[in-house]
Amino acid sequence: MSYFYYQSKKIYYTEGGSGIPVLFLHGNTASSKMFELLMPLYEDRFHVILIDFLGHGKSGRLEEFPAELWIEEARQTVALLKHLNLGKVNLVGTSGGAWVAINTALECPELVGRVVADSFDGRTLADDFSENLIQERISARADEMAVGFYQWCQGEDWERVVDMDTNALVKCAREKLPLFTKPLSSLQVPLLLMGSEGDEMSRADFQEEYHAIAGETGAEIHIFSQGVHPAILSNAEQAAKIIGRFLERR
Repeated sequence: MSYFYYQSKKIYYTEGGSGIPVLFLHGNTASSKMFELLMPLYEDRFHVILIDFLGHGKSGRLEEFPAELWIEEARQTVALLKHLNLGKVNLVGTSGGAWVAINTALECPELVGRVVADSFDGRTLADDFSENLIQERISARADEMAVGFYQWCQGEDWERVVDMDTNALVKCAREKLPLFTKPLSSLQVPLLLMGSEGDEMSRADFQEEYHAIAGETGAEIHIFSQGVHPAILSNAEQAAKIIGRFLERR
């Protein structure tokens, strides 16, 4: 169990496996625990690093989450990369972590090898994002499996974490805050966009967004015909093969 300090708060991270370094970035209301069952698919090929963003999992808590959450979490990611001092590290971000991964690469391309952005909305949040998110979170509280996931990732204060996350994302969407720190056209590292046709949580036209991003960045796209949100979990074995080939490419 390892920690480093960021703005006087402790951030949890863990390392395992050996090979090319890969940092996995979790989504909203989740923590590094979401990747634990996937690690056997990666640790024999990669030096795997997991992080709990501030306010999540085993990391220090916050009074509230900033509305530009994915930009702030990118700053935490940069701080971890500098702390580890491993040279260029590959990033795999899923759901909210996808924005974090791209923002990290936009800010500090000298620290990043390749980026996988899985199961996210793209350049903007859809007009109905806030309404859909609020309804999703209401439904989740009545769903035993969803509550179990929150508790597993966050612990006893899961309700507070979920509420802070909901408030931050609703504010971000309603104020139409920028999701990226710089134009996507300035991205300097290879990018793979990944998702599932059956994704029930990403915007309905996310594939159009992916193609628009690819037009700006030269990104590769892989869409699974099966599976739900996020693709890295619902298509775990296939996703690991595709991610592995992309990250090991020279």
